[in-house]
Amino acid sequence: MLRILLVLLVFVVSIYALSDLGTLKRADGLIKSQSKSKIFRAYNDYKNIYLRSVMNGNKEFRKRALIGIIKSGNKLHIDVARYKKELSRLKHIKKSTKKVYVGKTTRLKSAKIVDDRLILTFDKKLTSKQVNYFKLYNTKKRRYKYIFDIHAVLSKNKRLRKKGINRIQIAQYNLKTIRVVIEDSRKVKIRFIKDGKKLVIYINSNKSTVKKTTERTTIPKRSDRDKIIVIDPGHGGKDPGAIGYKKYREKVVVYKVARHLRNILKSRGYKVYMTRYRDRFVKLKSRTKYANKKKADLFISIHANAVARKNAKKAYGIETYFLSPSRSKRAEKVAAKENSAYIGNMNSYGKKSFLSILNNTNRIASNRLAIDIQRGILGALNKKYKNVKDGGVREGPFWVLVGAQMPAVLVEIGFISHPMEAKRLVNDKYRKTMAKGLADGIERYFANIRKN
Repeated sequence: MLRILLVLLVFVVSIYALSDLGTLKRADGLIKSQSKSKIFRAYNDYKNIYLRSVMNGNKEFRKRALIGIIKSGNKLHIDVARYKKELSRLKHIKKSTKKVYVGKTTRLKSAKIVDDRLILTFDKKLTSKQVNYFKLYNTKKRRYKYIFDIHAVLSKNKRLRKKGINRIQIAQYNLKTIRVVIEDSRKVKIRFIKDGKKLVIYINSNKSTVKKTTERTTIPKRSDRDKIIVIDPGHGGKDPGAIGYKKYREKVVVYKVARHLRNILKSRGYKVYMTRYRDRFVKLKSRTKYANKKKADLFISIHANAVARKNAKKAYGIETYFLSPSRSKRAEKVAAKENSAYIGNMNSYGKKSFLSILNNTNRIASNRLAIDIQRGILGALNKKYKNVKDGGVREGPFWVLVGAQMPAVLVEIGFISHPMEAKRLVNDKYRKTMAKGLADGIERYFANIRKN
């Protein structure tokens, strides 16, 4: 029995190693791009590899991932100081020469078009979990894409032709995934069956039965529009939050931004709830409890930052945090301010130990969400306002995020203590633009999930 478990362990580790090697190569390619979107994807890939390498003890991959995190993070203005320190401790690690056993892999033997069928033949019987199918629509190019991701490999990329279809492409997406893309300017009826070693895709390209795409084409409803989002306006009631420039109150500013965000998301088809709909006090632990009760897909907590009066003119900018037992003193100071409504007897060491075992499954997704939201806010504000400072994406021990059973972030929408930024935060046009950026970031997060 022990021998069987050891064999299984070696197999699982080898599969992850193969996957990480392919992801590293992809990230190394993406980071060379001038596109911020591609650099963000590279950053996410490096972070995923880093977290897995820490868990499985692969020091070589850990070092390579740290180098990538620092390089991509610097390009995106993300705080990577802790990763630089960690890399300095690992710089003397020698590259491993051990070969990775990759085990047996399903291979694509042939692909052909027969009438209205695309027939893919493999060397092994396909399982139910090997094929993943989804659809995309490009609103700018007005193109429909029907995509199959198949856990298998092929020897050479293929491009097939079928009358009535613009493009059929079969390519190696990563080291263990084949991607089949069927693309057309019109809707196409697609269905498929797994028949032993074959995957048969039926493509209905009868153009007489499909309406032509015009300027008034209705975009098919996306599955992510059924998502549930809980917005958490920080503080409230007896807890005013930070008192800033000209005695502006955090609880008022963040509630108004949250309300604008709710209206924008609802107009885009999402189901949206708020942890408070008026000026009332809500305990921190009750906020994520409410999100869990609503079975939310995302939890967005909105706050405004502040510093002492002597530093008020220096500190400003927008920051987005995700839950982590951060070693950053700055993150701990911000978290201490936002955690003030939580009264607990746990000491600092106990809190860090407790945080370290929470939200592990959602930490990667929360990190991605934080990056997309930060990018969305900056993109919206920079179009209309000058001197918008990017405070970066950071990790922090925020108790309001503890217990969330979904990706969760805390957004510091600016410093209410800074004269210029405080004036903007009480301006409703600025708040609406801020809310639009938040909504755009949420949509980008869902779009990136579909791509991956």
